[in-house]
Amino acid sequence: MSDQIEHLPDGPTAENAAEPAPERPQPPPDVPEKFWDPDAGAIRVDALLRSYVELERKLGRSLPQPEGPEDREARERLLAALGRPASPDDYRIDVPDERLRPDPELNRRLHAAGFTQEQVQLVYELAADRLLPVLDELAHEAERVRQQERLAQHFGGHDRWREVAREIKTWAEANLEPEVFATLSTSYQGVLTLHRMMQASEPALLGRADHPAERLDLEALDRLIRDPRYWRDRDPSFIARVTEGFKSLYGD
Repeated sequence: MSDQIEHLPDGPTAENAAEPAPERPQPPPDVPEKFWDPDAGAIRVDALLRSYVELERKLGRSLPQPEGPEDREARERLLAALGRPASPDDYRIDVPDERLRPDPELNRRLHAAGFTQEQVQLVYELAADRLLPVLDELAHEAERVRQQERLAQHFGGHDRWREVAREIKTWAEANLEPEVFATLSTSYQGVLTLHRMMQASEPALLGRADHPAERLDLEALDRLIRDPRYWRDRDPSFIARVTEGFKSLYGD
C-alpha cells in the first residue's frame, strides 16, 4: 500500500496552478467565422471550397458568358444585365445642347455595339464638350470668308477691296471710337456703313471727343426708336446714332 501511495502522481503545485491555459488560435481578420475551425485553429477548406463553387454557379446563371460569336442569346442577356436597353429607341438622352438632338442612326449603331444608357449619354456629353466648340469656330470662319467674298464682289475684286479696307481702317482709327469700329467692321452691312460714313465725312454721328455727337431731344429719340431701321433692320449706324443720342442727354 505504501508503495502504491509513494507512486501516486503529485498534485498541482502552486507554481503549476499559476500558469494560464494556452490561448486558442484566433481566425485572421478577413476570414468569416463560418470558414474557421476553432478546434483545429485552421481554415475550413472544405466549407470555403463549397461556398466558392456555389458562388460560381450563381454568377454563371446571372451573367452567362457567350460561348462564341454565334451565341447571340447569351450575349443579349449579358448586355441587358450590364444596362443596355432592349432597343435603340429606349435610350433616354439628356441633350446637353439643342444642336445635339438624338440621332436615331447613331443610337442604332451604339446599341449594336452594346453601349449602355450611361455610355450613350457620355457620347453626347463628349460631343458637346469637344466638337461643338470646333464647329462654332469653323462656322465663324466660314461666315467671315463669306462676308469677305461679298465685300470683294461689291468693291470690284479682291485687290480693290483690300485697298478700300485699308482706307476705312485708317479713317476709322482717326475718327471713330475703337468700340464702334470693332462692332461695325465685323459684318458686311457694317463695313458698307463705315464706307458711306467715310465718303460723306460724317464722324459726328459716331465720333470721337473732337467731333461732338449730334444733340437729340427725347422726342427726336422716340422717333428714332420707332423707326424700322432701329427695331426691325437693326442698322448698325442707326443704332449707334440712337446710342450716342442717349449719351448726349444722360451721359454714360
